Amino acid sequence: MASKRVITPDTAQSFLEENFAEWVLALNLNVIATERDHTVIRMPLAPHLARVGGIVSGQALAALADTTMVIAAISHSGEFKPYATTDLHTQFLRPGVGTAILCRAEIVRAGRSLVFARADMTEESSNKAVACATATFLSP
Repeated sequence: MASKRVITPDTAQSFLEENFAEWVLALNLNVIATERDHTVIRMPLAPHLARVGGIVSGQALAALADTTMVIAAISHSGEFKPYATTDLHTQFLRPGVGTAILCRAEIVRAGRSLVFARADMTEESSNKAVACATATFLSP
């Protein structure tokens, strides 16, 4: 059985920029790594992502997790597919501060129509856990 091709970070970044909503693109996400088993995306922190108290909003973290897991599913499959989120569960562990949040997503299981994924989000400078998420996606 031939192995599936690996999506490069540059290709994944192009998929992101060409296919995701403008408000997701406003997060200024940068695809750092794509492997068959995981993807890492960096979200720089900026005032437009902050909530009261100057910490990153939960909505931004949930969008980061969802987006990173979709890109991980694309990387896992080896080709672009339009995945639909059917379930997303996010746990917020501590306030997100600093310069950026790194999100590492991996595919737990990929079937013919459903993909199960998990993501861990950490502060870039301290490597402290900020949030984690799990999701289920429907693939075409």
